Amino acid sequence: MKTTVNLPDELLREARELARREGTTLQELIETGLRGVVRQHSAEAPFVLDDASVGGNGLRAEFRARGGSS
Repeated sequence: MKTTVNLPDELLREARELARREGTTLQELIETGLRGVVRQHSAEAPFVLDDASVGGNGLRAEFRARGGSS
């Protein structure tokens, strides 16, 4: 699949030079980098908020009388 991305000139120069030194193509270098980022994000455990619920009967009467969430 073809796509177009805009990269800072200096980053593109550095990436091309790295690809040349590594004996690979810019396309392969970009693909490897993207795969690494995607893999890292998919491996991270999702954030789970601890259940801090308490027993009881809801809001106290003086707070219920106020209405809303103020």
